[in-house]
Amino acid sequence: MTGRPVPPTPTALARLRDAPAGRHSAVARGVAEPGGPLVPLEVPRRAALPDDVVIDIDYCGLCHSDVHAARGEWGQRQLPLVPGHEIVGRVAAVGHGVRDFRVGDRIGVGCLVDSCRDCDACRGGEQQFCANGAVGTYGATDRRTGEYTQGGYSSTIVVNRGYVLRVPESLDPAAAAPLLCAGITTYSPLRHFGVAPGDAVGVVGLGGLGHMAVKIAKAMGATVTVFTTSEGKRGAARGLGADRVVVSRDEAAMGEVAESLHLILDTVAAPHELGPYFSALRRDGTLVQLGLPAEPMPPVDPRLLLRRRIRYTGSIIGGIPETQEMLDFCAEHGVVSDVEIVDADSLNEAWDRMVAGDVKYRFVLDNATLRASGPGEPTLANTPEDQS
Repeated sequence: MTGRPVPPTPTALARLRDAPAGRHSAVARGVAEPGGPLVPLEVPRRAALPDDVVIDIDYCGLCHSDVHAARGEWGQRQLPLVPGHEIVGRVAAVGHGVRDFRVGDRIGVGCLVDSCRDCDACRGGEQQFCANGAVGTYGATDRRTGEYTQGGYSSTIVVNRGYVLRVPESLDPAAAAPLLCAGITTYSPLRHFGVAPGDAVGVVGLGGLGHMAVKIAKAMGATVTVFTTSEGKRGAARGLGADRVVVSRDEAAMGEVAESLHLILDTVAAPHELGPYFSALRRDGTLVQLGLPAEPMPPVDPRLLLRRRIRYTGSIIGGIPETQEMLDFCAEHGVVSDVEIVDADSLNEAWDRMVAGDVKYRFVLDNATLRASGPGEPTLANTPEDQS
């Protein structure tokens, strides 16, 4: 289901009165063995600490990084592993020290659930750059509780209030879920480099990240050029709001955009030559790498940078304040992801389709389907005995 114009009636509210505030088990889907499929699991969740928020999850986006992490493509993780870091739900309970969230509030959790809170980056609201290592929503050890974090392909999650975000009620909750990763990943560099009305922005690739880059850049008032290797994506790019579409294999078309762009966001997660995109930048232009290829990229010719004082840099997600700013911006401008909703029993198929590029443009799990009976008996995920 893509770009649903009317938010569904919330289903979480009916469950909140029965939601556990103490230590409990969440039903989930995760990977239990190396190279294995997603299977039913039970995940222990801690009782709410004074600054915690217990979240009843309605939707969780499927990110390609979930596949990379669970399949060991970015290094082996402790198993069982429950992925998911694009979480939207409702407050089910709060710790006694929480004053800014109430039961029933619509909230979200992105890629981080904690950080050191004391380094320069954390104090500056850029927790994604925590000098001591931010705690990922899944596949990380929480330095405060000792827990091995398990993510949003689950019925509930418990998160410190400082890493919880308000999701405006005007946003479709399912279509808003990918904003917690794809949205902030593209918003952050656009904001950091000061994109303003009339600026010329390029977007390389038209997948989950790329389609959000187009939407957000247009909402900022930029003119947008999409670079794609596929002639067949020309209409889709135009439909998302692109002002110009360039097939990057067409040398003549690439020549027509030479030295025309202020900023390019490269969302492609496969090795590719960057020279043609440097050539498309104006003097003092910037190419921001967002896609993370599993294999090395071709080397960069520094002469292409020197000739017009071009910058080549990278960016990842955003801190908590900027992510909240992004959600509010998207609510103001009516920006959400184009999504296809899947049920729990279709997750493995959705992962395969995502790897094959067969989605426009993000899959989102309907977490209510986790509670329905699924194939197989749930396995209890292993966690340290001292969690409490």
